[in-house]
Amino acid sequence: MPELVPVEIPPSTVMLKGLDWDSNIYLVRSGREALIVDTGTGKRVRDYIGLLAGEGYLDGLRKVVVFNTHEHFDHIGGNLAFKSLLEGLGIKVSFAAHRIVAEVIERGLSRIILDYAYGERFKPHEVHAKLEDGDELKVGKLRLKVVHTPGHTAGSTCLYLDGETKLMFTGDTVFNGTVGRTDLPTGSGEELRKSLERLAGFEVDFGLPGHGWVIKDWKGNLKRVMP
Repeated sequence: MPELVPVEIPPSTVMLKGLDWDSNIYLVRSGREALIVDTGTGKRVRDYIGLLAGEGYLDGLRKVVVFNTHEHFDHIGGNLAFKSLLEGLGIKVSFAAHRIVAEVIERGLSRIILDYAYGERFKPHEVHAKLEDGDELKVGKLRLKVVHTPGHTAGSTCLYLDGETKLMFTGDTVFNGTVGRTDLPTGSGEELRKSLERLAGFEVDFGLPGHGWVIKDWKGNLKRVMP
């Protein structure tokens, strides 16, 4: 079994490399508030929360916003388990996603979520903040820009943090050395190419993908993987 080791990305981000079939999971802190990007399938949530709590990353937190980059089960399946465990620690949890993703989550659309491929049944739940392209997601003093990047799915969305370190949370739109597949429901190769061209216009120090390792050469990587 791979070891779960937190990867710190200064000044305020922690990456947990996804275990088993899970997506990567990110925690971004700002004072007593934090952002969690994606939650995996839900099978290893106790491991993730145990590590974050044990290493002190949750100390003093009062509020967490969980943002889902897209509609697939390996990114949203752990939502309710994260909420339950964090609220058990006295941390208030709310959910945020692009409007398209939010509709799929609230309706529990298995055809798009693909929960059955993991032998699971996704439980629909409320998404409190339904976002559009260009909106800002506010977490403490941080302001993250919502960048709608359809292609992998219709709702696929990146989050851009233009701060001391410029970060782009990419979900499954682009990885280190490849891009997200487009042959699943609501996927589109044409839309993905347009999204990648748009992402090339951002200044990014580190791309933080839904699987695999950090993208350090942002524009070079986009040129190499452009379909």
